[in-house]
Amino acid sequence: MAQNENLAALSAAGVSAWLDDLSRDRIQSGNLAELIETRGVVGVTTNPSIFQAAMSVGHAYDAQLKDLASRGTDADAAIRTMTTDDVRAACDVLAPVFEATGGVDGRVSIEVDPRLAFDTDKTVAQAIELWKIVDRKNLFIKIPATEAGLPAITSVIAEGISVNVTLIFSVPRYRAVMGAYLDGLRNAKIGGHDLAKIHSVASFFVSRVDTEIDKRLEAIGTPQALALRGKAGVANARLAYAEYQDVFDGGAHTSTYNHLAAQGGNRQRPLWASTGVKNPEYPDTLYVTELVGPNTVNTLPEKTLQAFADHGELQGDTLSGRGAEGAQVFADLAEVGIDLDDVFALLEREGVDKFVGSWGELIEATTGQLDIAAEGN
Repeated sequence: MAQNENLAALSAAGVSAWLDDLSRDRIQSGNLAELIETRGVVGVTTNPSIFQAAMSVGHAYDAQLKDLASRGTDADAAIRTMTTDDVRAACDVLAPVFEATGGVDGRVSIEVDPRLAFDTDKTVAQAIELWKIVDRKNLFIKIPATEAGLPAITSVIAEGISVNVTLIFSVPRYRAVMGAYLDGLRNAKIGGHDLAKIHSVASFFVSRVDTEIDKRLEAIGTPQALALRGKAGVANARLAYAEYQDVFDGGAHTSTYNHLAAQGGNRQRPLWASTGVKNPEYPDTLYVTELVGPNTVNTLPEKTLQAFADHGELQGDTLSGRGAEGAQVFADLAEVGIDLDDVFALLEREGVDKFVGSWGELIEATTGQLDIAAEGN
């Protein structure tokens, strides 16, 4: 089967397309393998909401639930077993990509329990536990970029574990994430780890920024405010990419990374997350076309992936050298009365709360399924 031309062109432009979804049905049916073969998918991300959705439909988990119930397994342990089994299986499907790209792609991400987002020590402990349970070199452990998450990122990287930092909304927090990663590499080297085997991405959320800021712009209601709708998310990402280049790609502050790169250290690639368009008035490939640049990842819901395959257009590198444009959009937003600090603080809280809520729904549903399975044993 041939690769899709639009997605092949996206890859050639330096963007790794990762699927923002995983389910046992997708693995067992061969759909994931097909997307790798025909849609250029070179990675997979998961989160609590994705697992909650996967386990709430169909019967793919019934046999395993029955077995777990017969052993008296509680909901938390059952969820850990089922999710890590799925992630391990997906890692195996993507192993050839991992080998072909020297470990850059072919990655599958699994997130620590979102209820630990504000507990550094427990986040570190569970990250290490998940790394050992899945036991695959092409695994990423997802750690949220909360203030408590930052030292956890450093500690987990220092253990030689590859990390996907998630729930990044603001450029200042992104700068802190890059610093946490570099600190982790330094400590990993001191600890005797091979830096070449440690990889990381920093997941910078896009569409949620537009959703929140657009709502506030519409409440302001002036022509100047309304003209800024749909611009904040891309502007924010372009500012983040400018920071990435400053630290990892020949910028004024690249010396620290260069020192670690000489010892085998890898750059931490920016990953554009939340790239499904929420507003139907916007082009459905907006957060792909406008976020193209070297050494980036775009984690796509399948709907967005297929949309870009069908009618996506490339306009060259839409990230490099665009930081000043992003700064101007932010200046214009501040001028009409948008409190950006408040926006980003709210989005982080909501992001954690959403995942905690999904996790709670998953625990409740799994508890009920285990009870039913136990009655049938």
